[in-house]
Amino acid sequence: MYNILLLLHVLAATIWTGGHLVLALAVLPGVLKRKAPAELLRFESAFEKIGIPALLIQVGSGLALAYRVLPDVQQWFAFADQTSRLIGTKLALLALTMLLAADARLRIIPRLSEKNLTSLAWHIIPVTVVSVLFVVVGVSFRTGWLY
Repeated sequence: MYNILLLLHVLAATIWTGGHLVLALAVLPGVLKRKAPAELLRFESAFEKIGIPALLIQVGSGLALAYRVLPDVQQWFAFADQTSRLIGTKLALLALTMLLAADARLRIIPRLSEKNLTSLAWHIIPVTVVSVLFVVVGVSFRTGWLY
């Protein structure tokens, strides 16, 4: 079961992080240059169909994996050892992702125009950086790079 959870988690991370890298590095610069919010909304609409399910799979499989390696949920936030620090860091990154996404979805995207396009970019870039950090922290479970 562990291997299946890990595989689902990594595949979902590939979709989530890869999609955000494409958005931030390939789509966003052109959208900002052309001041074309419709292009960004088209990408977002297409990506959400696979990106949101991938994020949900990541969260579900990540929680299951965390529970397998550290069944005492209170220890997830103890930062007492490498495992709890990595789990706590991933949960903090998840909280940051959710806050940025909720703010963008509720405040910026409904009124997206040429005037506030840069505001959305200031959400896309941090979410992309956080998604890469998710991968770095995840790899650290095996490599010990962090902590």
